[in-house]
Amino acid sequence: MLDMIALILAIVGGLNWGLIGLFQFDLVAWIFGGQDALLSRVIYTLVGVAAVWCISLFFRRNDIIDK
Repeated sequence: MLDMIALILAIVGGLNWGLIGLFQFDLVAWIFGGQDALLSRVIYTLVGVAAVWCISLFFRRNDIIDK
């Protein structure tokens, strides 16, 4: 479950960076009141932590158990 949450947050961050790169529009800042707003900074931090967590996905074994 934690992997799925981290992946969703990393995707949100990637989409936000895409918007910034293409249109110079920061969706997170727009929704939560600017880049310096506390809630925006919390979202940015969660996205960063999620991205670091997703790095661990590269180093895990992918075991599938058939029943």
